[in-house]
Amino acid sequence: MKIGLRVLLGYFVIVALAALLLGRVFVQQVKPGVRQAMEDTLADTANVLAELAADDLLAGRMNNGRFAQRVRALQGRDIGAEIWGFPKREASYRITVTDARGIVVFDSAGRELGRDNSRWNDVYRTMRGQYGARSTREVPGDDSTSVMYVAAPVRDAQGRIAGVLTVSKPNRAMAPFIARSQGVILRWGFVLLGVALLIGLLAAWWLSRQLGGLRRYADAVTAGERTTLPQSAGEFAALGRALETMRDRLEGKQYVERYVHALTHELKSPLAAIRASAELLESPLPDQDRRRFAEAIGAQSERLTMMVDKLLALAAVEHRQRIEQPEPVDPAALVQAAAEDVRSQAQAAGVQLVVEAEEGMPALSGDRFLLRQMLVNLLDNAIDFSARGTSVEASVRRQDAGMVFIVADRGSGVPDYAVERVFERFYSLPRPGTQARSSGLGLSFVREVAALHGGRALLRNREGGGTVVEVVLPT
Repeated sequence: MKIGLRVLLGYFVIVALAALLLGRVFVQQVKPGVRQAMEDTLADTANVLAELAADDLLAGRMNNGRFAQRVRALQGRDIGAEIWGFPKREASYRITVTDARGIVVFDSAGRELGRDNSRWNDVYRTMRGQYGARSTREVPGDDSTSVMYVAAPVRDAQGRIAGVLTVSKPNRAMAPFIARSQGVILRWGFVLLGVALLIGLLAAWWLSRQLGGLRRYADAVTAGERTTLPQSAGEFAALGRALETMRDRLEGKQYVERYVHALTHELKSPLAAIRASAELLESPLPDQDRRRFAEAIGAQSERLTMMVDKLLALAAVEHRQRIEQPEPVDPAALVQAAAEDVRSQAQAAGVQLVVEAEEGMPALSGDRFLLRQMLVNLLDNAIDFSARGTSVEASVRRQDAGMVFIVADRGSGVPDYAVERVFERFYSLPRPGTQARSSGLGLSFVREVAALHGGRALLRNREGGGTVVEVVLPT
């Protein structure tokens, strides 16, 4: 399982559990909270009505007195209210009054008149000077039928308890408010979970993106590809810089090891030739042989110098990961300049240079010197493999969103076994005329410069003999 998915799951589980517990607490507290508020209101109402009913109860006309008439008239009143979106048409209060013995002497519903309520908690406790209240189900086992009763004492002029007035209200009257509050809590709870999931997805995506970029960077470095450190933030940026520093140091060490090994191998042949010629020159020789060996020493020394120069140029390109200060480069002017650099060499070899470059093409962005040297190396190589009297063609043309530089010759071509290796460092084929080999660093330089500019170099044999090298670069 990817780390981003693990973070998402862990984060969402924590948030979901927190939201579930919090929502459960809120939902469970809605009903008790509403009923507590209703009980408080019932207690105030019971005490107010107890004062209003005192005169009729003490006068013995509780069931047919003025208080009873006004309470019964309440049953026909149309309240016509809308409370928080819920209509209210009639009063849901029920009022009962008991005498000092607990016998019901007034019932606004007319159901319990004459009944002994002295054992009910609301009447029993109130008669003893305590706060009396109870909640009783009208249908046993059905909590939705519960009714809340709150009582208040009715006192005579001396302060003695002469009776008890009880106000009751069914809890189902508050059920719509409770259900709506619970629904709002649950709805916002789901919204919270959705927002948490979205934030978790964004965080997991960001984390996976940062780690994925660093992983791809590490894979590219492992594969030996030229790549740049991806943009990161925070600790990922520090991790990326640490990876880049480690790569630079490891590559530097491996780079030196590879080049020391390869250079030692390549230097053996010219040094051996120089040493052998020098030993022969120490002994008496005819002038013709002496000149031949001296020329051999000069040629091998020149070969060593050229090899070192090209090796230094290649090393400078291979060590770079990007073009630090790219500049616009005219492709047509670039081909013309490279052709002028090798024109004298082509004339000495009896090879004709043919340049085709259309003016007004889009500019390239890159290093002008490196691109020019890349084309010079290609032309040098093509001239070396061309027979006298043939031609070398250099051109540039558009291709999709880039430019293609083409250098073609009419030589003997490249053997099939060597096509895939011609761009390798220190790999070279014998020249047709002298059978001498070069260092192989010229085409390696071409490959590295093309890659540094985000392009690629390709070589193929052409029909009728010769080779074609194409360097594709983005504009």
